[in-house]
Amino acid sequence: MNIKIRPMMGNEAIAQGAWEAGVQVASAYPGTPSTEILENVANYPESDIKAQWATNEKVAFDVASGASFAGVRSFVVMKHVGLNVASDTLMSQTYIGINGGMVIVVCDDPGIHSSQNEQDTRMYSRLAMVPTLEPSDAQEALDFVKLGYELSEEFDTPVILRSTTRLSHTRSLVQPGKRTEAKPLGFLEDPKKNVMIPGHSRLRHPKLLERETKLKAYFDSSEIIRWDKGSTDYGVITLGPPYTYVKEVLPEASVLKLGASYPLPEKRIREFCESVKQVFVVEELEPIVENEMRAMGLAVDGKKYFSRLGEFSPETVRSGFEDAGILKNKKKKVSLKINPVVRPPVLCAGCSHMSSFMVANAVDARVAGDIGCYTLAAVEPLSAIDTTVAMGSSIANAVGMDKAGTETKPIIATIGDSTFLHSGIPPLIDAVYNNADITVLLLDNKITAMTGGQHHPGTGITLRGEKTHKVDYESIVRATGVKWVKTVDSYDLGALLRTVREAIAFKGVAVVISDRPCVLDPVRLRGEPLEVIAESCTGCQACMNLGCPALSWSAEMFEGHHKIKITASSCIGCSLCAQVCPTDCIKPVMKMES
Repeated sequence: MNIKIRPMMGNEAIAQGAWEAGVQVASAYPGTPSTEILENVANYPESDIKAQWATNEKVAFDVASGASFAGVRSFVVMKHVGLNVASDTLMSQTYIGINGGMVIVVCDDPGIHSSQNEQDTRMYSRLAMVPTLEPSDAQEALDFVKLGYELSEEFDTPVILRSTTRLSHTRSLVQPGKRTEAKPLGFLEDPKKNVMIPGHSRLRHPKLLERETKLKAYFDSSEIIRWDKGSTDYGVITLGPPYTYVKEVLPEASVLKLGASYPLPEKRIREFCESVKQVFVVEELEPIVENEMRAMGLAVDGKKYFSRLGEFSPETVRSGFEDAGILKNKKKKVSLKINPVVRPPVLCAGCSHMSSFMVANAVDARVAGDIGCYTLAAVEPLSAIDTTVAMGSSIANAVGMDKAGTETKPIIATIGDSTFLHSGIPPLIDAVYNNADITVLLLDNKITAMTGGQHHPGTGITLRGEKTHKVDYESIVRATGVKWVKTVDSYDLGALLRTVREAIAFKGVAVVISDRPCVLDPVRLRGEPLEVIAESCTGCQACMNLGCPALSWSAEMFEGHHKIKITASSCIGCSLCAQVCPTDCIKPVMKMES
């Protein structure tokens, strides 16, 4: 019986590909745009795939590596910056190779929709000499996952499948297939292959060079390198989602579609270049293919017309070819004179993080921030974060500020619960070990909120919804050597302020655990909404400094000035605004008696 064709999001198709390929162990750390992949994997029976969230990307990679050592097909997923965390394992795994096949899915974020940078994973594929497949739609995403396992086992290598935000989060038609069970191989007892000590590594490095040569030959004849023949006046070499834009903008062009960005099929590329008068490379982010072609001695144009910044679209591709003189009839841009509504990113109404950053402002602290939805406290009106670097950096950044000896303000590091487990524990150990004088605000909202509410060891629930051991943050913190630690309700603003002041007064490392569930997990929390008694409101803006989206200025003037109003449908009744109101004019909504 044929399985019906249906639309799938790219991430859904990748998960389907892993299931069809016979994967038995899958691990990941959530990160946009990759999060939904493992969530979809978890929809398949546990008897088929053991799927789990890891505390960080390196742990996830190491779990997949262990499963490969044990002889089963393994699958690991992360976003582009997650590969930075996992790169240590990657650089050894490429020497080791595999036993059971291994595919590493890395989702890049051109345009920086939800990341701290837009680095290009293809740089890593060259550094690690790992073959990298690049699908252009959801069907290819599914097919390339399965191909990845074939290549992995044929060439004794981990394989990267590179997606991007546009591919991961858009839908296209997919023909699903059936699962193919991969026979477990058992552990391969070969220390010279499995144990990376210098003497063994020296023996493995030549294997990488041999593998690269064999892979080049493979891709020179592979069907995933596709030549769409057209005009001989010019040709386009492209890969990934930009392929669809090129076909839309230049349907008559000769196009060489690269299904893999490393290693490049040099023979096919040379043949293509010889068949046309002018060659363009259309690739998002860095000029990886373009530079390698130039190193081959080939004349090619690319980033001269196509930006290294952001993600492409049919419009940006069209503009590039217009600049190159290939498309000569520029359409006049029609000005619609639309003034878009300014909607800056804000924390959710009633977010438990608001109080922590209000307190940080109240004590006039120097705040080292971290990665999570609480990073939004860096913008107005809270404007409470001074630095943000990468996952887990806040505590060590605070230690560095303290050791510099130039700061006159109290130094606070803020870090979320999932981020603390991801990479915040080692710097906390470092802070205690090196006698730093800092305060750490551990913002425990009991979920991985930034990526949509995934569980982690602090929630006590697994990816599949099963109850498991729940981390005790106070015990972990004390085990690192911290002598001063207290847990306080995030919604008790007065208690939180007093506790933070006590922590700052303590000489050494002090940890305040700001404790309150995320308002969106597991369903939106909602208490009785509040309202503003307009007669008593002076418009002082104290409540507006919370940055709560349920609060706004009234359109009408009252007694010569605007007042605050609360949108009842957004308010969850957290009472933070009432706690900071100096005129006591914010009250629960009065219910009419029936």
